Amino acid sequence: MADPLLFNPRTYDPAQFDPETRRLLRATVDWFEDRGKRRLIEDYRSRAWLADFLAFAAKEGLFATFLTPASAAGDKDQRWDTARIAALNEIFGFYGLDYWYAWQVTILGLGPVWQSDNAAARTRAAELLTQGEVFAFGLSEKTHGADIYSTDMLLTPDGNGGFTAEGSKYYIGNGNAAGLVSVFGRRTDIEGPDGYVFFAADSRHPAYHLVRNVVDSSKYVSEFRLENYPVGPDAVLHTGRAAFDAALNTVNVGKFNLCTASIGICEHAMYEAVTHAHTRILYGRPVTAFPHVRRELADAYVRLVGMKLFSDRAVDYFRSASPDDRRYLLFNPMTKMKVTTEGEKVIDLMWDVIAAKGFEKDTYFAQAAVEIRGLPKLEGTVHVNLALILKFMRNHLLNPAEFAPVPTRLDAADDTFLFEQGPARGLGSVRFHDWRPAYDAYAGVPNVARFREQADALCEFVTTAAPDEEQSRDLDLLLAVGQLFALVVHGQLILEQARLTDLDEDVLDELFSVLVRDFSAFAIELHGKDSATADQQRWALDAVRRPVVDEERSGRVWERVEALSGAYEMAP
Repeated sequence: MADPLLFNPRTYDPAQFDPETRRLLRATVDWFEDRGKRRLIEDYRSRAWLADFLAFAAKEGLFATFLTPASAAGDKDQRWDTARIAALNEIFGFYGLDYWYAWQVTILGLGPVWQSDNAAARTRAAELLTQGEVFAFGLSEKTHGADIYSTDMLLTPDGNGGFTAEGSKYYIGNGNAAGLVSVFGRRTDIEGPDGYVFFAADSRHPAYHLVRNVVDSSKYVSEFRLENYPVGPDAVLHTGRAAFDAALNTVNVGKFNLCTASIGICEHAMYEAVTHAHTRILYGRPVTAFPHVRRELADAYVRLVGMKLFSDRAVDYFRSASPDDRRYLLFNPMTKMKVTTEGEKVIDLMWDVIAAKGFEKDTYFAQAAVEIRGLPKLEGTVHVNLALILKFMRNHLLNPAEFAPVPTRLDAADDTFLFEQGPARGLGSVRFHDWRPAYDAYAGVPNVARFREQADALCEFVTTAAPDEEQSRDLDLLLAVGQLFALVVHGQLILEQARLTDLDEDVLDELFSVLVRDFSAFAIELHGKDSATADQQRWALDAVRRPVVDEERSGRVWERVEALSGAYEMAP
């Protein structure tokens, strides 16, 4: 029987969605399954452009249905619905990050458009989606990266209400094929943030020069150059500070997609890894008979379940966000940073088991092991997102506010607030609901209770031993504190989703035994930091805990992992 916690193409039926969403999700799965594993791997290895995939998506109206907000829709099924977008991310990740990437950068390219009041540009974008076109997000540059304060894309006023654009962009996905590229630049006649401009460019225009693909991949991550490119008034999406806000708010929307792509990669790799290990005989026994192998695969499984639980619950907060409820601004970088780094751990645990098999060219695992590394590094590094998460720590841990309960959000609604986020500032004032009730609800689960001790200890640390002004400039120390805080938030949303889905408490207990170990490891890391004070060092060692061991519980969880052997294999 298929594990209900993991995506399995053999049994997949997204019954939680409306009929057209179900049809499109299932049609996408069927398209990949019909092509088969050999073609999937060969296209990856030969770095083939995704023309056949994009033709399928165009024929089905996939991107147009999922990525056109209701305000620009020409069809009743078109809306921007984060729940079904997350479901499609997982499917794309399951079959290959190249497919996900073309979709992801289309989402980023659309962000500034759907935030714009430019009716002509919005209409044009909706038309291009209907035609099956992809989009691109022209923000980063070769010299400055994503440092938008320093952009060298220059716009000179042309005297007729428009501009002439000169400059280049670097690391721009879909830059070879995008019907519309949202490009960030600055005016030559206005200094400072009032001079920023977001505008729409066309990759087929003769003044748009495609330089090259900067990666060795089916993904087309382009360098392009604009030379004397005409930007008419109808192509201007945002000006001044609104352009700056549009850039950051677009990244807020786009980086949420990284977590579910990571989940899909891990799920496919797990089926391969468990099946290989369980059917391989070593010294007269299946590889899975060895205790260390069971522990590594069980840890990988529960970490993956935790990734899914956290991400599913974060969807609810994302969809329920409003000017008065900006909790998503914490949970969003958590999905980008924490879930994707958990994905790396999941792959590493399985790779330690299957060893050389993970390099073989006829496995999905070989590409999973490479592609899983990219997700923590896209849309801001782990360090950038950890530093962002730290801005919320004191309010989240110590200063809760009252909020109405957020329900599971699988309704067929348009997530309008994502394109009305407003100014990208004021993070320190964001308030959160009390994190403790989520833990209290599972106080009878031994390792949840053990981890709760560590979470309470972190509150004590923030109150009595927090970094002083000088230490607050030591990012190396702060990042270790950020990892501890991230674990508490990670556990909170996992527990909320566990309650909503009636998760098996064996799985939850085993998962929190891993989180207890993780907290202890990060506490020891903090203890060893150069600038840690004597009080902080004492706190760190006092926060170390041993998980509650239960061999019978672990045995029951292992049975779930063992059952994955042969549960899915992609057709040749």
